[in-house]
Amino acid sequence: MAWSTGATMSERGSRPAGCGSPPASARERTAGSTPHLLIVWHSRTGTARQMAEAARDGALEALRELDAVARVPIGLRRAAEVTLEEVLAAQGYLFCAPENLATLSGEMKEFFDRCYYGVLDRVNGRPYLALVAAGSDGSGAVRQIERICTGWRLRPLAPAHIVLTHAQTPDAIMAPKTLPEAERERCRTLGATMAAWLA
Repeated sequence: MAWSTGATMSERGSRPAGCGSPPASARERTAGSTPHLLIVWHSRTGTARQMAEAARDGALEALRELDAVARVPIGLRRAAEVTLEEVLAAQGYLFCAPENLATLSGEMKEFFDRCYYGVLDRVNGRPYLALVAAGSDGSGAVRQIERICTGWRLRPLAPAHIVLTHAQTPDAIMAPKTLPEAERERCRTLGATMAAWLA
């Protein structure tokens, strides 16, 4: 897998003191109790979930190559389940969601609304990536994520990645989706890039 740490970032965020650990649950963890790479996702028909999972897989592959799995725990979390403590403790973020009616999906927006002020001025300089699934555009959801991350003073590790499904009819929009292999590989690469940066 090709991945790169050549992003133009001058600093990495530091872990704030006093952040509590989230309660143990069935939510996925790859190592440790609190993720250093937090992948937050929401999906209605499967595309965004598969993008998040591919990014997780790419991150794990990169960490294995770097012998850094134990140093960079990965958390793959549905947006509704993410705790404020997890956001504060993470050192990098990957936000993956669909665009609905030219805006960010409701569950993902609710995650940002719920955590926004508790995170403000406490994660400055940490890297993030945005992945958006959309029918024909995606730019509206990307702009929302970028505005929120600018408010949190996060730094984009790469430009936002949009996967277009080209679904236009009601039936096509609501149908379960399968992520094409080329897009799956691109998401793996983005996850690997973030993991290599954090390692």
